[in-house]
Order: sequence, then structure tokens, then C-alpha cells
Amino acid sequence: MREILPVASRWARDGSPFAMATVVGVAGSGPREVGASMVVSADGAVFGTVSGGCVEGAVYERCLEVLAGAPALVDRFAYSDADAFAVGLTCGGTIDVLVRAVPPGSAAAADVQLLAAREEAAIATQYTLVTAGPDLGRGSVADGEASVGESVRGAAVRPLQDAVTLHVGVPGQLIIVGAVEFAVALARLGTAMGMRVAVVDPRPVFATHARFPTAEVVVDWPDRYLKTQPLGARTAVCVLTHDPKFDVPALRVALVAPVGYIGAMGSRRTHEDRLRRLAAAGVPETAVARLRSPIGLDLGGRTPEETALSILAEIVADRHGAGGGRLSELPGAVHADAAERAAGASGGVIGAALTSAPAAPVPADRAASDASMPSTACAWMSDAAVLP
Repeated sequence: MREILPVASRWARDGSPFAMATVVGVAGSGPREVGASMVVSADGAVFGTVSGGCVEGAVYERCLEVLAGAPALVDRFAYSDADAFAVGLTCGGTIDVLVRAVPPGSAAAADVQLLAAREEAAIATQYTLVTAGPDLGRGSVADGEASVGESVRGAAVRPLQDAVTLHVGVPGQLIIVGAVEFAVALARLGTAMGMRVAVVDPRPVFATHARFPTAEVVVDWPDRYLKTQPLGARTAVCVLTHDPKFDVPALRVALVAPVGYIGAMGSRRTHEDRLRRLAAAGVPETAVARLRSPIGLDLGGRTPEETALSILAEIVADRHGAGGGRLSELPGAVHADAAERAAGASGGVIGAALTSAPAAPVPADRAASDASMPSTACAWMSDAAVLP
């Protein structure tokens, strides 16, 4: 939902009527996650997506209907439907989409403006949408963050619940240690992905706002800065310095914190030297095992932009508990989550129901090595839907 908030809040502020469509249920290989939203203005302008293109045409028509006075509704799109090919949802999944009007001056319009403000201010917020009954389409805003790791996916289509809760105001946090040229590209791409980016380096000649216009720039020793931050499951720490006096102290802090991803740049020789230094610094082996080094997936690129892409690709793969392989060479559902991949790999019910062959197993080195460490399936950038 967060991607449509700037546009929707502007329409609400300007007094323009519009309709909002929100995914409130997903089963199988759904193209978008719960919370994905699309808004349609009274003059037909569209922003956002609920399916990546599969059913946008049908949802657009529903939006025009509610703008013309039809009541709010929840529509289900599934591959098994007689009109599956007509609406285009051929991925094998099922999605439930709530479509409602947002008239000027309405409670829904006020909610949209409030959510946009809290998202911009990074205030953790729960937004609950009623999905059945006489209050269908009504929303409510509350303080707090939705539980991470819970999902509405399942082996079969679940019946609609009375409400679904989304969270906003908690974007993923990307902390880049080292204001090097690779960091310039990584900060830019991280911001484009909706992450809150900080670049920290004690050298003011390199750590400048001119080089990193989309990021928070911190001129400080990285380890000291990391100690002041609320590091959590939605945090990714990328150490790009190649310098032991910067990266080892920073990694000592990050590796014992419950962050979702920790990676360090360098050659394999640099990595081996770094491991020796971390061991000498007293960092436990279970903590060091969480380090992704050399950083990134093997995409073959060398430029800063290509390297940044490989780093962000590994962050996304870790977030979803995926191996980062080619989809064309993997069996199973394209959009399976971590639990479904694990079940598919072990021949579980979910894997059997959603795939014609076992899904690729989650590599052992991607599992958390300690119960206190976050799961790789923490979903720290999504709208993380929960059922009340």
C-alpha cells in the first residue's frame, strides 16, 4: 500500500474522489502480496498495481463502478474461474481484492492522508480494513507495528476473514558502511526500492550529501553509529570499506544484533583475513556464520550499478528465504514464500498442493544459526499482513 500513498493523499487533500483497490487475500502463486494497492481517479487516472498486470483491467472496471455509486466489494480472481483467461490471472494463484470508493472529506480520505503522513515520518502504524459484513471497506488506523512473519498464504484458498491488518511507517533500513563509489549506486537503488538509506563514514571528504542526495549521510565511525541505532529484522547492513579499521569494528556490532542481513565486500582473501580478525575480536562463530561475504549474488557484473544490483538481489533472496537461482531452472510456484519452499522441499502438504514438483530447498546457510537471530523470512519490506 505504501507506494500509492503519496498520490492518494494528494488526491484526498485536493478533494478529488477516487477508488482504492487493495489485495486482502492471497493463495498459491499470487503475483502481488497482501496490501498491494491501486487507486483510480474520477477522470480515469491510475496509479499502483494489484497483480503486476494480470487483472488490472477487471479491477479498473470495478473501481469505476464504485465511483459511480456501487457499494464496496471484495472480488476474487482465480485460475480456476471460468473467466480466468478473460481477466488474465493465469499464474495459478488466487487473490481477493477489496474495492471501495474514497469520497472527498470522508473518513477513508482522512485515513489516507494520515497514513501518508505517518509513512513519511516513519511512524509504525497498523491499518485494519474490514473485508466482510455490513462495515465492508471501513478502515481504522492505530499505533504499532503489525507482527512480522505471519502470512495469509496457504495451501488452498482460505475463506475471507472479517478484517486484515497492514502496516506502514516501517520501511526497510539499509545502512551502508563506507562512502565508496559502490555505495553511491547502492544508496540510489536502495532508495528506489523504498528503503530508508544511511551512509556512514568518518571521512567528511567522501561522506557528502552531494554524492548521496537520497540518503542520510553520517560522518562518524561506523561502529559507534551502529551502537546508537535501533537495529532490527528490517535492517540490512552492507560493509563496503575493504579496510579492517572500519569494517571489523562495524561487523562486531552488527553481527551480534538481530538484523535481517549483514554483508561485507571484498575478495576471498580479504574475507579470510576478516574472519581471522573477527575471531580474534571475540565474535562468536554462530554470529560470524550470518555474514554474507563476499557480498552479493553471482550476477557476473563489475560496475558499481551491477554490483549494487547483486547486493540488493541477495538481500531480497535472504528476506524471502530463497536461493537466488534462475526461475527457469527451478520447479515449484514462482511466488512461493519461505514456508512453502520448505514444505515443498520436504514433500509437505503445501508443496504438494501448490506445485507439481518439490520446490527448491532453502540453503542451510540461510537459516538463522541461533534462536535469538531473526528468521530469513522476516519480510521486513512488505506490507506484512496479519489476521486478527
